[in-house]
Amino acid sequence: MASQSILSKRPSRAIRYDQDFYGWALEQASLLREGRLSELDAANLAEELGDLGRAEFNSLVSALRVLTMHLLKLDHQPEKRSRSWDLTIASQRLELADLLKDSPGLKPRFDEALGRAYRRARLEASSETGLEASVFPEACPYDLRAIATREIVLR
Repeated sequence: MASQSILSKRPSRAIRYDQDFYGWALEQASLLREGRLSELDAANLAEELGDLGRAEFNSLVSALRVLTMHLLKLDHQPEKRSRSWDLTIASQRLELADLLKDSPGLKPRFDEALGRAYRRARLEASSETGLEASVFPEACPYDLRAIATREIVLR
């Protein structure tokens, strides 16, 4: 059949997933919309959905890391406070609020995310301030209320 279109010669979905993620994702979305569930690449689709969930969790950890690092810096070197620190805190608070609003399923994992975030925040605060890591509490001294609402007057 010389008249077959080039599209009919596409590789199978398993190969497309490995070779053309974007094309694969569009095809999977189209199949879902059309209700052609038996044609879905279920294994790879499930893996990608799991990855999306992990990415949301990692975004939460990242926002908490930046917030707690800046709160530590403010608490331990208030004389070095800058507008940049204040704006970073304000921006990350908006990011945190948006994440929790868009993905309320993250709320039960908040403490886990905070624990992961704080380990790095403590080291980064040490690096940025020049203070020994031991100066900063081993356990995170902030809860959600402090992280999200502690007054920071913008300069």
